[in-house]
Amino acid sequence: MSDIVIEKIVRPERTLSGTWLEVIASNLDYHRAAFLWKCEGLTDAQLRRRAIPSSDLTLLSLMRHLQGVERYWLQHRLAGTTPQYFPYLTNADTDWFDESDPTPARTVYTDYLSACADSRSLFPPHDLTRIIPNPEFGPTDVHFILTHVIEEYARHLGHADLLRESLDGTTGE
Repeated sequence: MSDIVIEKIVRPERTLSGTWLEVIASNLDYHRAAFLWKCEGLTDAQLRRRAIPSSDLTLLSLMRHLQGVERYWLQHRLAGTTPQYFPYLTNADTDWFDESDPTPARTVYTDYLSACADSRSLFPPHDLTRIIPNPEFGPTDVHFILTHVIEEYARHLGHADLLRESLDGTTGE
């Protein structure tokens, strides 16, 4: 068995025209794959490696965070379900994932894929005009939540770019 956690990732083509939901769903899937592409070919140890010694930011912690984004924003807030969160350790001071969590990276990867599949199964939302209560931003609609999830991915893809380059010099779009 290979030590590599994530083998070859093929990023899907994006829908450039169509309904708003088709374009958003396509872009979300593209961003999901782009994140995994940044993790492709790495071992558990590499996914856990910190680029900055004082930071808990790693590719693995980003993967844990993004499964939470999927479950909180798309499954809980948007679809109104009660998602099943994996019991990762978190740092009480920062609410970020504790890197001493011993969960193998392969398990985190499987959990991330499961979170994405669960989110896809709830798509598309039926009522785009529905107002959704949100303790962080106040009342929001479906459009806001979907664009916010893309914003989360875009922000963390930037982090993933820097983390990957610091690991082995790999760069990409």
